[in-house]
Amino acid sequence: MTDISSLTWTLTIVLVLALLAVDLVLAAVRPHRVGFREATAWSIFYIAVAIAFGIWFTTQYGGGPGTEYFAGYIVEKSLSVDNLFVFVIIMTTFAVPEEHQHKVLTFGIVLALVMRAIFIALGATLISLFSFMFLLFGLLLIWTAVQLFRHRDADPDIESNAMVKAARRLLPVTPDYVGGKLTTRVDGRRMVTPLFIVLIAIGSVDLLFALDSIPAVFGVTDEPYIVFTANAFALLGLRALFFLVKGLLDRLVYLSAGLAFILAFIGVKLILHWAHVDIDPSVPEIPTPLSLGVIVVVLAVVTVASLLKTRRDPTAKAHPGSLRATGTKDRHARPGSTGEGIGAHGS
Repeated sequence: MTDISSLTWTLTIVLVLALLAVDLVLAAVRPHRVGFREATAWSIFYIAVAIAFGIWFTTQYGGGPGTEYFAGYIVEKSLSVDNLFVFVIIMTTFAVPEEHQHKVLTFGIVLALVMRAIFIALGATLISLFSFMFLLFGLLLIWTAVQLFRHRDADPDIESNAMVKAARRLLPVTPDYVGGKLTTRVDGRRMVTPLFIVLIAIGSVDLLFALDSIPAVFGVTDEPYIVFTANAFALLGLRALFFLVKGLLDRLVYLSAGLAFILAFIGVKLILHWAHVDIDPSVPEIPTPLSLGVIVVVLAVVTVASLLKTRRDPTAKAHPGSLRATGTKDRHARPGSTGEGIGAHGS
C-alpha cells in the first residue's frame, strides 16, 4: 500500500471540491447552451488537470503507483463514455432544455462522486478484511461483461425505472421546467418540476454505474487513494465531454462490446490475483503495465472499427448496452423476453 498522508488526502479533496464548485457556479448562476468551443476548452482543461496530477503523483510516489493511477483513470474514463449514452437518453426522454442540461450534468456528477466515495470506502474495507473479495469482484465483473455483451444493442427504458415511476406516482409534477427550478408553488401547492424527476433518474443510474466501476478500478489497484482520484478526475471531465461528443456517440457502435471485453479482462486479473495470494504464489498475475496496454489497444481498436463501420453503414447506431433484456429495444433479446428498469451497464 502507498503511504498517503492525511494532508495529501485533504488537499486532494479540496482540489476536487474546488473544481466541482466551479461547475456548480457556472450551472446555477449562468445557465446557457454549451457550445462546441466551450466544451472543447473545458475538456482539454480537465484532461490536463488529470495528466498533471498523474505526473505529480508519479514523481512523488514512483512509477508503479503512477502507472496504476493512469491505468485506473483510463478505465474510468472509458467506462464513463457509457455514462454519456444514458445521460443522452435521459435528456431526450425528459426533453431537458439545453440551457438546463449543464445543471443536470453537474448535479449528476456530484451524486456520482458521493456514491463512488461510499463504495470506495466500503470496497477498501472489505478487501482489507477479506482477501476473497478479489474473487467476488472478479466474478461480478465477468458476469457484468457477459450480460453487457449479450445485450450490447439495448437502450435503457428510463420511464420504467422504479424510482422514476414512484416519484411520478407520489409527487405532483409541473408540466414545464419553470426556469430550471427543482420545486415551485402553483396555486398555493408545492410541486416538483420535471428537473427533479430527471435528477432522480440520474441518481439511480449513478448507483448502477458505481456498482460496476469500483470493482473494475480495484482490479487495477488496491490503493483507495488511487481509486478515488482516478474516479474523481474521470468524472470531473464528464460534463464537458458530454457536450463535446454527444453528437458522435451514435457512431461508437462497438463500444459496448469493447467495454465488455475490458471488464472481463479485469475480472480475470482479479481472480488471478486472488489465486496468487490465497491459493498458490506460483499462479501468475497480470502486471499493471500490461493491463494498461490491453485497455488502450482495445479502446483504439473499438473506436477505429466503429468509425469504419458507420462510414460504410450510416444507418448503424450505437447503444449503451444493458445488463438485462429490455423488450423490443434489445435486438438480441429472445422472442417474448421482457425487462423493466434502467438496467443499463454502469461505469
